[in-house]
Amino acid sequence: MLEAVTPAQYALVALMAFLAGTLGGVTGYGPGLLLPPILLPIVGPEAVVPVIAVSSLMSNASRLVAFRRDFDLRRALLIVAFALPASALGAWGYTRLSGGLISVIIGTVLIVAIPARHALMRMRGRLSGRGLMAAGAGYGVLMGGTAGTGVVLISILLATGLNGAAVIATDAGISLVLSVIKVGVFVAAGALPLSSWVMALLIGVSATPGVFLAKRVLGTLSSRAHIRILDIIVAIGGLILIVQGLRAPA
Repeated sequence: MLEAVTPAQYALVALMAFLAGTLGGVTGYGPGLLLPPILLPIVGPEAVVPVIAVSSLMSNASRLVAFRRDFDLRRALLIVAFALPASALGAWGYTRLSGGLISVIIGTVLIVAIPARHALMRMRGRLSGRGLMAAGAGYGVLMGGTAGTGVVLISILLATGLNGAAVIATDAGISLVLSVIKVGVFVAAGALPLSSWVMALLIGVSATPGVFLAKRVLGTLSSRAHIRILDIIVAIGGLILIVQGLRAPA
């Protein structure tokens, strides 16, 4: 992959990662939702999720360090206990898929995540016990085999009653643990060549400054406006991925 990527494509990915990092600094998510349509024609369907998984290690680690005092260990452990094996299974399943099918699945998940997030938001403070365990397992499968599912985890945490910095910190901690396992599965399956690590590092480094610019650039928008803009962008990106997947040769 590395030999086939041009400087212009690297620049495009860096720019989009920066914009995604800026969005993520306000909403708590961004790269996994916005980058798949950009990465797919550059690195190929099989590399999209592994590349984003590696780059997420950097972003989640930094967020966890920054908000460590607000980390909710009890909820994190409960979700991880059920999401961890499911995430490994989802990542393994991803390595068995064909390129076109991968695009369709990722695009469909991105689109379905929009109403799923709104449904979970309406459950604020009411998700616990077995419901939380089931949500954790379901999220684990999605997280392991697709990209852009951070929006689902944040919605799950909001549905448990967490707010503000506690959501950001707990999301980062859970995502970091699951991403380590996910990356481990991809390494074992040979799905992470050196070129994918290079692209992931570029994304991680480019997205970091965007976090610090986030409040200045997006501070004038309301939370509702952020959600609406994100929904539109994600829906368009999901549709693009589905069309690309359906056009791919069998």
